[in-house]
Amino acid sequence: MRFFLLLALLAASALAAQKRYDGYKVFQVKAHDLSSFHAIAQLHAEQSSIYDFWTEPRSLDDPMDIMVPPAYMQAFDQLLQTHNLRHRVKIADVQSAIENNLKGQAAPSVVQEPRSGSLRYKLNWTEYHDYTTIALFLAELAQNYPSIVTLITIGKTYENREMYMVKISNAQTANPNKNAIIVDGGIHAREWISPAWNTWLIHELVENYAAHPQYVDNLDWFILPVMNPDGYVYSFADDRLWRKNRKPVNGPCVGIDLNRNFGFHWNEGGAAGNGCDQTYHGPTAFSEDESANVRDAILSVANGRTKAYLTYHSYGQYWLTPWGYTADLPEDYPQLFDLAQNAVNSLTAVYGTQYTIGSSTNVLYVASGGSDDWAKGGAGIPYSYTVELRDTGDFGFLLPADQIIPNNLEMWEAMKVVAEYVTGLV
Repeated sequence: MRFFLLLALLAASALAAQKRYDGYKVFQVKAHDLSSFHAIAQLHAEQSSIYDFWTEPRSLDDPMDIMVPPAYMQAFDQLLQTHNLRHRVKIADVQSAIENNLKGQAAPSVVQEPRSGSLRYKLNWTEYHDYTTIALFLAELAQNYPSIVTLITIGKTYENREMYMVKISNAQTANPNKNAIIVDGGIHAREWISPAWNTWLIHELVENYAAHPQYVDNLDWFILPVMNPDGYVYSFADDRLWRKNRKPVNGPCVGIDLNRNFGFHWNEGGAAGNGCDQTYHGPTAFSEDESANVRDAILSVANGRTKAYLTYHSYGQYWLTPWGYTADLPEDYPQLFDLAQNAVNSLTAVYGTQYTIGSSTNVLYVASGGSDDWAKGGAGIPYSYTVELRDTGDFGFLLPADQIIPNNLEMWEAMKVVAEYVTGLV
């Protein structure tokens, strides 16, 4: 009963007014020479608390998506003209895009205690769901499938929310040496497609167990659908485009980028020291309750048998390997690449969706303190990946809900490749 009372409080918090983005625009900007690239990179380095870089400066060949507030539109236009930066407007009014993204969304969850033996959770994959609905979904699955689902609390967030991890394992084939896969997502609050995929994966493994029992009989799964509950709740209740956690930093600034807070080569590039910036790395490695809880949870189950770690983000359609802190590649990069290529081939075969494969630094940019680097370098999980889900920028973080199921169906084909490979590892 206490669990569902807590969920009711979570639901009530979703009634607050959202921050509005009237007049905000998202520009795609492309440098034409080194001088113009340096100009936009300097803007990112010095004013990223004003201009929200949805994609960061990478190279002359790669365009950047930048959200510009109306108060700075004239200054931004002057920058574009001064440096002759090629550009186009991708989203003409961010508030309108948010409202379109939210069309058809259910009202905040009304929490009721489930009847024993009866599934009646409200979560589906035709819309995005708040943390309350996700938590209720996990609780009901654990209640109705006790032989294969265990709901684990791995700790609490800064705002005292429970962090839930689901263990999926067939009790009849229990084996302490069985290989395992760890999956997480929602580390950046605004990337709603990530928890939508993770909950679908749980549903597929559990409720469609009979269609493919080998994935549960021969593997243990540990899935953390939402790694940043506070930020995720805030993105529903207050600010759809919130990224970080919700810990106050200094003055008006709030939040640490949890994906810059993991303790493997922490603060060695690609992370900000200014607490107002979107990529603020925090005062020390694992300074945050959320990242420390995930660290402890992964270490408790890794113990040599966890062979794959996949952390899901959006957007861009990338399948990324370590390292993020350096352009150097792991010694086993050929093996990492081959498995990623096989997974992406199966994914692409569904709808033709293209994913780019490579190390985080070489394909995107330097970003130290990421969970994938730590999973491999700190926890010793050999096949560690960051997967950036749909799309390539037409919608960005505001991916329409009608793309949830297509995204999940193609990603399931990729996940099957990883699962089959991990099953066969010796």
